Amino acid sequence: MADCDVMLYALSTCIHCKNTKEYLDGCGVKYDCVEVDKLEGDERKNIIEEIKKVNPSCSFPTIIIGDKIIVGSGRKKSRRL
Repeated sequence: MADCDVMLYALSTCIHCKNTKEYLDGCGVKYDCVEVDKLEGDERKNIIEEIKKVNPSCSFPTIIIGDKIIVGSGRKKSRRL
């Protein structure tokens, strides 16, 4: 996975997002993470619009690995903002 760009959109209060970060860390995956609920104003609005392009329901966690989109942690339904 060293050649893949991994982006995680998460909520700081979401246990599924936390579990996803722990899983990626445990696997040694390098990723960028944006905690959307900590953003404000136009920055938050722009990120949400970016997420909706790949995940119209804007649920979390949303993971982008190259051209693949993974929504949720795979264990239970993800949370919505």
